[in-house]
Amino acid sequence: MGEPLRIGMVGAGKISGQYLGTLARLESLRLTAVTDLDPGRAKEAAAAAGAEVAGGVAELVAREDVDAVLNLTVPAVHAEVALAAIAAGKHVYGEKPLATTRAEATAVLAAARAAGVRVASAPDTVLGTGTQTARKAVDDGLIGRPVAATAFMTTAGHEAWHPDPEFYYRPGGGPLLDMGPYYLSALVHLLGPVVKVTGAASTPRAEREIGSGPRAGQRFPVEVATHVTGVLEHAGGALSTLVMSFDIHAAHLPRIEVHGTRGSLGVPDPNGFDGPVELFTGGAWRELPVSAGHRGAGRGTGLADLADAVAAGRPHLASGELAEHVLDVMLTLLDAAHEGRSLPVATSCERPAAVPLT
Repeated sequence: MGEPLRIGMVGAGKISGQYLGTLARLESLRLTAVTDLDPGRAKEAAAAAGAEVAGGVAELVAREDVDAVLNLTVPAVHAEVALAAIAAGKHVYGEKPLATTRAEATAVLAAARAAGVRVASAPDTVLGTGTQTARKAVDDGLIGRPVAATAFMTTAGHEAWHPDPEFYYRPGGGPLLDMGPYYLSALVHLLGPVVKVTGAASTPRAEREIGSGPRAGQRFPVEVATHVTGVLEHAGGALSTLVMSFDIHAAHLPRIEVHGTRGSLGVPDPNGFDGPVELFTGGAWRELPVSAGHRGAGRGTGLADLADAVAAGRPHLASGELAEHVLDVMLTLLDAAHEGRSLPVATSCERPAAVPLT
């Protein structure tokens, strides 16, 4: 094994704790620097990881001991930080979505190609045993030819638990752009890229109330659709029905199911790395043994794969191209909802390589 990929982390908010836990146990990665708009958060994260604090994004991306930037900022500045890192000759792994607009996503990937660096993006949950075991079942023909899928993400909203939830309800947020990348990345792994979408969307409440933390009780405006539903047509012909909502208090809906000509498949929550995969054939459901994916994976597994891919000279799995396609699917779905008609998806991507059991 060669030298670890040296990581500079931009953003030390709530999600960073999960990444720090994963980075601490992966020999292929070493956190060297941290920056955050809140210097106290940056200092705390750096101290926990034995890293140094950088004074800002420009200082962090210029450091000689940073090979790749882990971009954990809010969606509105994902592209800005990624472009700064690329301009400094660094690889980038960012939280989802890749950007908030198609133009930003295109600019990030074009800049990376010109600079000879790589762009990777969350979610890497699809590299775990849950989605990958389900994918192997599909690829092995256990349900026959896939004809349909359903994907449901239902919650009453993140303001109940997040102390600073406003960004979830601004452009770049909402249930589709926030949680959709998990479900759509899983659907692309399972069924391939999306070629056409039909959608509808609504915003039932104009304001939300913060439910926890020092600002509990404060109200803030909602600027995006908080209930989105759509039908996705995959390149192979399968149709996926999607519901992403911040307006449902409780439901008995499955996370993802895939239905084929011979049977059905229950897929675990794509916001996690593992979970039971259930197969229905012959009149009964049964749980499948784990057969593919990274065991014990956590957030940062995709960054570790990027490090291994750079060292081996192979494509990385959580690719920027997949993230760009997922973003385009989501934005096209919102456009279709606004226009009240079906729309083609302009981008495509290669179906990512399957992950063997490790």
